[in-house]
Amino acid sequence: MAYVDLGDLPAAEVTFSHGPDTRFPPDHGHSLLPRILYATPEMSDFVKTGGLGEVAGALPRALRHHYDVRVLIPGYASVLAGLQNLTIVGRLPAFAGVPACDLGFGTTADGLGVYALIAPDLYEREGTPYGDAAGDFGDNDLRFARLSRAAAELAAGLDPFWSADLLHLNDWQTALAPAYMAWLGIRRPSVLTIHNLAYQGLFPRETLGRIGAPDYAFQMDGVEFYGQLSYLKAGLYHASHVTTVSETYAREITTPEGGCGLDGLLRTRAAQGRLTGILNGIDESWDPRTDPHLAARFEPDDWKGKRANAEEVRKQFGMAVSRGPLFAIVSRLVHQKGIDLSISAAESIVAGGGQLVVIGQGEGRFEEALRDLAGRHPDHVGVHVGFRETEARRIFAGSDFLLMPSRFEPCGLAQMYAQRFGSLPIVRRTGGLNDTVEDGVTGFTFADASPRGLVSAIGRAFETFGQKKRLNTMRRSAMSRAFGWDRAALSYCGLYARAFGNNAARRWKAA
Repeated sequence: MAYVDLGDLPAAEVTFSHGPDTRFPPDHGHSLLPRILYATPEMSDFVKTGGLGEVAGALPRALRHHYDVRVLIPGYASVLAGLQNLTIVGRLPAFAGVPACDLGFGTTADGLGVYALIAPDLYEREGTPYGDAAGDFGDNDLRFARLSRAAAELAAGLDPFWSADLLHLNDWQTALAPAYMAWLGIRRPSVLTIHNLAYQGLFPRETLGRIGAPDYAFQMDGVEFYGQLSYLKAGLYHASHVTTVSETYAREITTPEGGCGLDGLLRTRAAQGRLTGILNGIDESWDPRTDPHLAARFEPDDWKGKRANAEEVRKQFGMAVSRGPLFAIVSRLVHQKGIDLSISAAESIVAGGGQLVVIGQGEGRFEEALRDLAGRHPDHVGVHVGFRETEARRIFAGSDFLLMPSRFEPCGLAQMYAQRFGSLPIVRRTGGLNDTVEDGVTGFTFADASPRGLVSAIGRAFETFGQKKRLNTMRRSAMSRAFGWDRAALSYCGLYARAFGNNAARRWKAA
């Protein structure tokens, strides 16, 4: 096999440093495998705000068994500090209102290749990747237009030593890339994954000129969304294929109730066979037999180790020693997650002799309500506003039940973590929760987003806790669930193969 460039695509204006090319990961450098660029605004190696960061840290690694994969990410301070052998390999010029930036390349400790956009004024800021304590950054339109345009340019030959055969894009922050390719005449397939449809990257119409988009793009069959410009809609319209992170969520987003105003477009993509739900996975670190964060490691039927973690959690939160069930919330404290439902149900947990431990942060009203709850029931409710990895893992390991009554949940990872650690999730039948929790077997499910529905499911959990044989059978079933990334990676491989097969500018052949 030899790699042959069959495309005659426009090259980006970019200045490269010359000399020997040493930028290839040791095990994937000059691979003849198809080349996948995985563009993301966050990655757990460096920075994460939720499930997208976890996925971006795991899926590219799972795909390396099948493809030559590299990641593209903004050059946050944590990214630049965390990459090994980081080298500036080119400069991307300014366009429209988007400033110039350097293109860096380095590797993670395990050899995954990562491109970083080096632009301190854009990316090296306090706060999350998207905003600070005062709210969203005021120039996120430019920051993520820069990221999307760089992805498109890496498909067009920006780096003469490596160009992407397919772009895998994630959420609105990278969703302009397929649109840029269409506007610039770059012929490469793309897959766009929706991690949460509620976040769409909406900006005023005037943004069109700031990001170098043509005037004709502002129409219903384009980027226009109720008088605004939607980065996510641009990607949904132009991407070769759209995926989301569970089969149930893929169906839900084609309905008026779940489609966030984009259900019509998504129904069209589904009718074209261009919308697929692929359930996320979790990595191998979520194993109670080996996790170094735990107070005691354990395996199915070694419930002494699970109890040791429960004792440590109670001690850390200043709660009373108890033989009752320990319920947990490990979540962003926001309306989507049904935190108000959990707060309403907490009194029934305490009245039944149970305890509740909470870790997370989010909306101030929920943080305050939870603090008040802990103040009224200090022996039975423990709350930590914030997040610590070790604390979260011990809570999964020590708790008997996890509360996750989300109003909608594209995939959800906490319910998978909980099951691997023998904590039975109590969830609404929505999105990925519906696809990963089997009622009465690995957890408990309910339908209505109401305190009554949640309290009823909690009552069933109390009953099960009193039946130790059944409880332990359910724990074993939950801990045996396979949530690894191999299954998801193979599903993406099938999509990529389909995209390559339909792409007129396919770039390799037998020779």
